[in-house]
Amino acid sequence: MSSENADAGTQHDEPQDSSVWDVVVVGAGPAGASAAYAAAVAGRRVLLLEKAELPRYKTCGGGIIGPSRDALPPGFELPLKERVNAVTFSLNGRLTRTRRSRQMLFGLINRSEFDAALVETAQKAGAELRTGVTVQRVEQHGSAVPDRRTVAVVLAGGETVLARAVVGADGSASRIGAHVGVKLDQVDLGLEAEIPVPATVAEDWAGRVLIDWGPIPGSYGWVFPKGDTLTVGVISARGEGAGTKRYLEDFIARLGLAGFEPAISSGHLTRCRSDDSPLSRGRVLVCGDAAGLLEPWTREGISFALRSGRLAGEWAVRIAESQDAVDARRQALNYAFAIKAGLGVEMGVGRRMLTLFEKRPTMLHAAITGFRPAWKAFADITRGSTTLAGMVRTHPMARRVLDAVDRRSS
Repeated sequence: MSSENADAGTQHDEPQDSSVWDVVVVGAGPAGASAAYAAAVAGRRVLLLEKAELPRYKTCGGGIIGPSRDALPPGFELPLKERVNAVTFSLNGRLTRTRRSRQMLFGLINRSEFDAALVETAQKAGAELRTGVTVQRVEQHGSAVPDRRTVAVVLAGGETVLARAVVGADGSASRIGAHVGVKLDQVDLGLEAEIPVPATVAEDWAGRVLIDWGPIPGSYGWVFPKGDTLTVGVISARGEGAGTKRYLEDFIARLGLAGFEPAISSGHLTRCRSDDSPLSRGRVLVCGDAAGLLEPWTREGISFALRSGRLAGEWAVRIAESQDAVDARRQALNYAFAIKAGLGVEMGVGRRMLTLFEKRPTMLHAAITGFRPAWKAFADITRGSTTLAGMVRTHPMARRVLDAVDRRSS
């Protein structure tokens, strides 16, 4: 029996009602904008709801790896602030080594610009945008719902928007996720500072990022250059709040950046779904952070948001076209299968990598800085020519190491 939640009804065959949207997408981040674009380009009437005014700041490193680029709408021009071809690795400030590539490894963006450009692309495809609106809840039964083919999206202030299908992309504290019943098994705290620096400092970081394996099990820090600003951040388990804050302070001081005033200091919780967490309920789908979809080891979420958002938009179109609950449920299950067969497999390997990293950070650091095949695998993953799962599948040594960690953890 699938874990997907059924919220079903009987068949209704009403004429098209112009007051009912085909698809309503809640949240205009990468997942929501991708879902709105996918549904709009299919010719559906799409409404994209966002509680903030755009553009808006988001706590995020802003790394755009190969899978993210591959999932962008055709012709989309990335607003890159930096092209990365070198990575400096350190182990809590020690054993520093820089590895370089002749090709670009990944790009860096500011989320405010990136998200706004994605939303504009969805609008050009036909989606309608409303900002400054807060969704309080969704209802699939009751007086607000005219029939079993319709979902009511209730906004703050009492306004109700009707849709044949709803996509929840409203972030890690998702109200739509709560409606679906999303379950989480990993919650982490990310802290970040946007630090403007002089040109002489910015030049030293041009084309190069730093990744520091941190002092708390499973933690790491990063420096991502974006023109005249360095994005400096750390992430670790949520229960290590004081230690995470101390790590960021020490990290910034160690880098010689303590004398520069951050333009923005922020924090954010990332949440990973459990294996049995549902991805739908009735005519409502969730994607991106709202579904707990991100890579557990690196906590990279943009590529997961873009890919799951696109799938959610495509399957929401099918749900909107469904004339009865049985077909709507079938389409929702197909969406869940597509997510689990792709991103779900990636998350499974990411969890195993996180366990290895928590237990053996020194071994991981030594491999990626001193063992050429490990560096090549890292470069291939960031470029998008393979994935974590693909790397484990094709590299017997990586598979043996993870198998050994699994045995010791069981």
